[in-house]
Amino acid sequence: MREHGGNIDLAVQHFGGRAEDWIDLSTGINRQPYPMGEVALGHWANLPSRSGIDSLHRAAQQAYATRAPILAIGGAQAAIQLLPQLAARGRARILAPTYNEYGAALEAAGWEVAEVSDLEELAGADLAVVCNPNNPDGRRQSASGLLALLPRVGRLVVDESFADAVAGLSVTPEAGRPGLLVLRSFGKFYGLAGLRLGFVLGHEADIARLAAMAGPWPISGPAIAVGRRALLDRDWADATMRRLDRDSLRMDAEVQWQGWQLVGGTPLFRLYDTSDASAAQEKLGHRQIWSRVFARNRGWLRLGLPGDETEWSRLAAALGR
Repeated sequence: MREHGGNIDLAVQHFGGRAEDWIDLSTGINRQPYPMGEVALGHWANLPSRSGIDSLHRAAQQAYATRAPILAIGGAQAAIQLLPQLAARGRARILAPTYNEYGAALEAAGWEVAEVSDLEELAGADLAVVCNPNNPDGRRQSASGLLALLPRVGRLVVDESFADAVAGLSVTPEAGRPGLLVLRSFGKFYGLAGLRLGFVLGHEADIARLAAMAGPWPISGPAIAVGRRALLDRDWADATMRRLDRDSLRMDAEVQWQGWQLVGGTPLFRLYDTSDASAAQEKLGHRQIWSRVFARNRGWLRLGLPGDETEWSRLAAALGR
């Protein structure tokens, strides 16, 4: 099984307790989710309508400051699964280390996949993939640098799953350009990952092909209702960005007593070099706080941000503060 955050069942199996007792900081999902309110029975009982999906698309275009064609889909992961079918197999290059599902999906579809460490090394690829900001180290690429790369690759996929909390980074205003595809995750910033909602923005021909592959009902009625409501609530989004900025600095202060070094991150998660991440995970796990470790770098520990003050107090206690 490929490494991911989440998997609380594994934490329970190893450390005990009930799933509801755990604080899951392994995923980078906002632990103060959007207050979604009531969802009318019709959204559960009826098939999603074309007009409902269109209204969600308009809300997403407004939230992402773009007029580009857009497709709502069952999370960014669903889009990743479709990407290899968008064009004939060829050479794919991925700016790494990063989210491991891109390489797996492309290799399974017969693509020649190479990981590179520098943006310039993506040039010449038939399909180039950049996560911006990157997962797990938060590395950021400028919009101008990404757009300069666009004519030098067949297609450029920019995964902005963690971009909602980072102002001024997105290339969504340019997403209508041929060859550019932008992925957005709804569940991370809005804290509703179980809703399974994401978006792909791109040139009309690419979006039409992806829509045909996704089928007539790529998302649920509740996802339409909650997603539209949340995306249009800019007051909540602005307040959440400010809180996450403060809390990410608070997290850095909490762990400094451990001697951990900040590698990078975003306002939704932090990545630390602990020298022994397994030991750090074990220490937190005994207090039923779940974290993320990485096989390719034994020192790296990734932590999302706690939600309310009770969670912050539990983290401080687990760290020995």
